[in-house]
Amino acid sequence: MTGPAPALSPSSAGHLPVNGLDLYHEVYGELGTSPPLLLLPGAFMATGSMAAWVAGFAADRTVVVADMQGQGRTPDAPRALSYEQFADDAAALLRGLGVDRADVLGYSQGGGVALQLAVRHPDLVGKLVVMAATFRRDGWYPAVHSAVTGMDVTVLSGTPVETAFLEHTPDPAAFAAWVEKVKVLNAEDQQIDDARMRGITARSMVIVGDADGVRPEHAVEMFRLLGGGDERAAATGTLQEVPRARLVVLPATSHIGLVGETATLVPAISAFLDDAVAPTPPLF
Repeated sequence: MTGPAPALSPSSAGHLPVNGLDLYHEVYGELGTSPPLLLLPGAFMATGSMAAWVAGFAADRTVVVADMQGQGRTPDAPRALSYEQFADDAAALLRGLGVDRADVLGYSQGGGVALQLAVRHPDLVGKLVVMAATFRRDGWYPAVHSAVTGMDVTVLSGTPVETAFLEHTPDPAAFAAWVEKVKVLNAEDQQIDDARMRGITARSMVIVGDADGVRPEHAVEMFRLLGGGDERAAATGTLQEVPRARLVVLPATSHIGLVGETATLVPAISAFLDDAVAPTPPLF
């Protein structure tokens, strides 16, 4: 029996001054040869949380991972949190690294940031993967908002989230204040209207679990707004062109469970990034 693959070491890593932040990021591979893949973790997550995803993609493409404001090794700043600001930070990071265009994969909060990046900085986004995220507040089950707003900072006591924060800001009160800001961000969420969603030009992939915090109806709505659905394929039974958008719903998979599904999702996402489609088999 073989164990998990050893963690990869980044080709480069460090902090970059970005919009008043000291933004921590890691790069796996060499920038400049082809569009890299930018990974955006979810709330309270950091670069290390995406190690299995980095390992899944890094053999075939350059990968960039970033810690958003207050997460991981990026200290908090005296400003509110917003998806729009996160997107502007991610855009500034890419430009600071000399990246003209990147494919973007965001999970949960990171998926919301990825959507804003595609709306606010369309020139930077090659392909877009939105995993377990929403474009409107009502995309979540109501229970998700109750859980977020009812969370207490003590839930994170002794976790890697608290440990990482206190390493760069050894102030428990500052950590508690940042957690409150995260709660406000996720409770209020974001509202991207249908017109702006339809205006996203990047080919897109929407991924959820059928036991996700994201309502499946919302995922289908996002898929449709991003150009999903092919009536010609429906009529003929075969694809005639690369789809504008793709939809993945994993069975018996929760919001957190999706993060562990790299064996299933990395090949599907890689095929999307490479514009590959399944061959049509002979039936008769």
